[in-house]
Amino acid sequence: MAHPYHHAVRSARLFGGVAEDYLAIHDWFDESKAHLADVRHRALRHHSEGIFLCETIFGATLTNSIGKQVPVRTVGEQHVKDDLGWIPSVKDWLQHIEVQPWMGRTPFRPQTDEAGSLVPAEVADDGGTA
Repeated sequence: MAHPYHHAVRSARLFGGVAEDYLAIHDWFDESKAHLADVRHRALRHHSEGIFLCETIFGATLTNSIGKQVPVRTVGEQHVKDDLGWIPSVKDWLQHIEVQPWMGRTPFRPQTDEAGSLVPAEVADDGGTA
């Protein structure tokens, strides 16, 4: 589905109430579009862990405008299934990321003074002569 509102309309049809009852949940799933506006944004929340995180944020249930309690996890599952057709795990997404050199250990070491304490960045940047 192209927009969180369309997910919310579908939720209202499935669970009762109006689209606005569900829009915050569907907006949350698609917030990552602000940073990457293609399907890869889904790797951040469109998986089983994202569904459980949604439940942690929004609560176990929501009460819609007709007074019906609806499990938030069920709404999250609907969102992910509408977009992907199934519910992947985080592993399903991450195993397809190509490892880049910067993702591993780097030669960067923080600056320390003689006592081994970290030197603030603004001091370390000028060679410690400030």
